[in-house]
This record gives sequence, structure tokens and C-alpha cells, in this order.
Amino acid sequence: MATSDATVPGPGGTLDPKEKRKVLAGTMVGTTIEWYDFFIYAQAAGLVLAPLFLAPLADSNPGVAQVLSFATIGISFLFRPLGAIVAGHLGDRFGRKRILVFTLVLMGVATCVIGLLPTYAQIGLAAPILLILMRIIQGFSAGGEWGGAALMSVEHAPVSKRGYFGAYPQIGVPCGMILATFVVWAITTAIGTEAFLEWGWRIPFLLSFVLIIVGHLIRKTVEESPVFKHMQQRRAKSSAPLGLLFRKNAREVVLSALIFVANNAAGYLVIAFLATYASRPVEEFGLGMDRGPVLLATTLASFGWLISTLYGGWISDRIGRVRTFQIGYVLLAAWAIPMWFMVDTANIYMYFLGVFVFTLTFGLSYGPQSALYAEMFPAEVRYSGVSIGYALGAILGGAFAAMIAELLLTRYDASWTIGVYVVVLSLVSFIAVSLVKKDIQGIDLHAEGIEGPEPVTSNK
Repeated sequence: MATSDATVPGPGGTLDPKEKRKVLAGTMVGTTIEWYDFFIYAQAAGLVLAPLFLAPLADSNPGVAQVLSFATIGISFLFRPLGAIVAGHLGDRFGRKRILVFTLVLMGVATCVIGLLPTYAQIGLAAPILLILMRIIQGFSAGGEWGGAALMSVEHAPVSKRGYFGAYPQIGVPCGMILATFVVWAITTAIGTEAFLEWGWRIPFLLSFVLIIVGHLIRKTVEESPVFKHMQQRRAKSSAPLGLLFRKNAREVVLSALIFVANNAAGYLVIAFLATYASRPVEEFGLGMDRGPVLLATTLASFGWLISTLYGGWISDRIGRVRTFQIGYVLLAAWAIPMWFMVDTANIYMYFLGVFVFTLTFGLSYGPQSALYAEMFPAEVRYSGVSIGYALGAILGGAFAAMIAELLLTRYDASWTIGVYVVVLSLVSFIAVSLVKKDIQGIDLHAEGIEGPEPVTSNK
């Protein structure tokens, strides 16, 4: 590979090593913190929220209460498209950087408030209503976060390293997962399960306040995307990108949503379902394993997601985004059913191995996502396009994955049926990514136009 483009973030503009480190750190750390907030809730939904916020139902029918607790995860996803529309529109008009700071603070405030909420025993029905309201705010924030972080990294990247740069906001997701699960495990181990259920569950939410400050300090030092600066120079006034997006790039929005569904569903099974399934009593369709070791094993297994995501972004610069995605979804489908037989041994080492291999399959269909999505949309609608496509894919994929898994488990009393669900989604995503135009890799990200950007030659 030629090194002549080592400092070139696409056509025109330079990126020195110091700025490169700031961009990569800013997108990764900010996304890690944002998704720590989101995943802390997913962990809590599986472990403690049903008895605390749905107390009467949890007492009379704990299975239904758990299904509803998982459903509250999905509620926030329904508001991701709204967040994506608002953040995408403003991000395409006023810049990626401002919106990223706004979404980070908004998510953190909602997370801290959840840690302060009174329970059903204290204020009755108002407790779950306030909880859902905070989830809506979290969903709105998450809808705008990913697109901005993805574009800040990819639009700063050299042409031949877009996949690698774009993998950095992606690894923020497994890093957030690792951090959230580790914090829950550490607190549970330190104070005991009973104290965690009573008051300790609030600590991970309140820790978000510290993380917001750290993330804000890092993100505010990052320069605005060179592509957005280029757009400002080319036109004095921004057009209305949202209407333009749906008039001219509706196909790309639909494809980007369908490409994401399998990966997102599989990810949320690890985030929100597996630890709960493994650690709850056998009579409640669980495996009866000790919660502490299960949380630790899930945390360690998630490093497979991190490693494979970086590799997925790197390899996509060499063999192509579409081919990397296709290989990833074949591997995901191949392991989706066997994993459950390993988990069902109720042996902690087999549980770890099964989940670790499962997370390894995620990276090839996650690492290249930022670069692929950025190359699918022209500059003036890119923030809107990638954000809305991502948000819709999250609704179809991860929003209700844990709830669907719970329903399949209680209906058939066979965990492998959840694997069948993942296989079906993998087929959908495989077909969708196969329909993406093959000549978009290496396009000029500065290009604007209603029909999308034109390909340019990469310095590979």
C-alpha cells in the first residue's frame, strides 16, 4: 500500500499525527461513554428493574414482568429515528462537532436521573412513567450520537484507511459494553447481591456524571470534520437535507437499516439477555449460575467484539466493505445456534467460550460500518442518512431482541430457537449488504449532488 496519503483525509486537507490521535480518541472515548450509559440500563433491565419499577406484576407474574422490563429497552429505540432526524439535520447544517457534544451531555443527564429515581414502592405508577421518560431521552440522544461519531472519524480519514478510522467509534460500543458489565460486576461483588438490588444498582448510573465531564473535555478539542468545512466553503447556505435525503437516497436508507439488523440483534443478546438467562433460577427458564462469575465472563468475552471490530475495519480497507460484511454474516449465522448448546451446559468456562466466539463474529459486520455508510451517502445528507439508517436498523434489530428471545425461550423452552432467530436476521442483512453498489469504496467524500458522490481513485 502506498503511504503518500498517510496524512490526507480524503481529497484535500491534511491530518497531522497529533490531530489524528485526537480524532480517534474523541470518537472512541465519546462513543464509549455514550454507550456505557445506554448499556448500563440494558444490564439493569435484565437484573433489577422489574422488581423495583414493576413491583406488583413482578410479585404476581415475574416472567411477564421480565418481558416488560426488556421491552423498556426497546421503547427508547423507537425514539432513535427522531434523534437521528434532528441531529442529522442539524449536523448537516451546523457541523458534526456541536451535535456530538450535545448528544453526549443529553445522554449523561438522563442516565444520572435514572440513578436518582424513586421506585414503585415509593411513588407508585409514577416510577415506571419517569423511567420510560428517561429512556426516551436516552433513545433520542443515541439516535444522533453514532452518525456524528462515525462521520467525524471517516471524514478525517485518509482514503485508504477509512475502514480503520471508522472502526474507532465502532469499538466504543464493545468498550461501553465492557465498562458497563464490569462496573455492575465490581459493585455486585463488593457489596453483595442483596445490597445491589436494594441501592447499589444506582451507582453505575450516577458514575455517568464523571464520564460526561471526561468525554466533553476530550471531544471539544477535536477539529470539525474537513468535509463539513468544505461544504461550508462551497455554499453560503445549507439546503434542507432531510427532504433531499428521502427524495434521492431512500434506497440507501432502507439498505443501511437492513444491513444492521442482524448485528444489532446479536449484540443486544449479549448486552441484555445472556447474563440474565444464565444467572436466574432454573424454574424461571434460567440456568441457575452464580451472577458474579457470569457477569465477569460476559465482560471478558466482550473483548472478542472489540478485537474483531478493529480487525473488521482494517481488513475492509483491503478486501472491500461488502465482502467483509458478507463473511461476517456467514460466520454469525454459523455460530448462532451452536453457541446456545455451550451456554446451556451451565459451565462458566463453556459459557465464556461460547459467548467469546459469538462476539468474535460481530466485528466483520461492525468494524466497516462507519466507512460503508459514509460512502453510501453524498456529503450534504450524509449525517442524516447514516443516522436514520442506523436508527431504523436498531429498531428492527436490537430494540426488542431481548424481549423476543425471552418470548421464544418461554414458548419453546429451547434456547437454540433464539439462534434460529439470529440466523434469519443474518440472511436478511447478508442480502441487503450484497445489494450495495460495489464501486463506492474510495469515493470522494467531499462530493455533493442529488444522485450521490462519484467514485475517485484511492491511493491503495
